[in-house]
Amino acid sequence: QVQLVESGGGLVQAGNSLRLSCAASGGTLSTYGMGWFRQAPGLEREIVAAISTSGASRYSADSVKGRFTISRDNAKVVVYLQMNSLKPEDTAVYYCAATLRGWGIAIADYDYWGQGTQVTVSS
Repeated sequence: QVQLVESGGGLVQAGNSLRLSCAASGGTLSTYGMGWFRQAPGLEREIVAAISTSGASRYSADSVKGRFTISRDNAKVVVYLQMNSLKPEDTAVYYCAATLRGWGIAIADYDYWGQGTQVTVSS
């Protein structure tokens, strides 16, 4: 069973950047599809980005397309979310997740979740 720990969140001004990291342990990262989700207060959790086991397939939600990039380093067992041109509406708790299916963009596709990291974007 893989354990996931997110880091890199914080408070930033609009227009700035952050890079989130998700460190995996207890499993072979290269066998999992990975995703980043977020949940803002009062709203449902939503997909932000996903990446397949090899990194060949990637998905970005329309709301972050062109601003956020997901990547993975299977050798370092880390998945990243580079977030540029941040907006106040990006404020949320960001979660890293792993799927045994190798790929997925729905919450139900994912088997393991991290505890989340808070991202707050001020205007």
